[in-house]
Amino acid sequence: KLFIMKKNMGSADRIIRVLIAAVLAFLYFNGTISGTLGIVAVVAAVVFVATSLISFCPLYPLLGINTCPAKK
Repeated sequence: KLFIMKKNMGSADRIIRVLIAAVLAFLYFNGTISGTLGIVAVVAAVVFVATSLISFCPLYPLLGINTCPAKK
């Protein structure tokens, strides 16, 4: 079966992810977190922003989650 990326993230979910990404990026570039934890934080921030931009989280279908409002 072909896996098609259908939107599965609502607006609130996307906004929260971007805010978390901004906080993680700030903490990294501010020097609050560094080393391995800093790299993990930056990677997480990039993933959060990317998933927010495409409105799709690859983990959601595996977990049966969909925060995107139903189309009427």
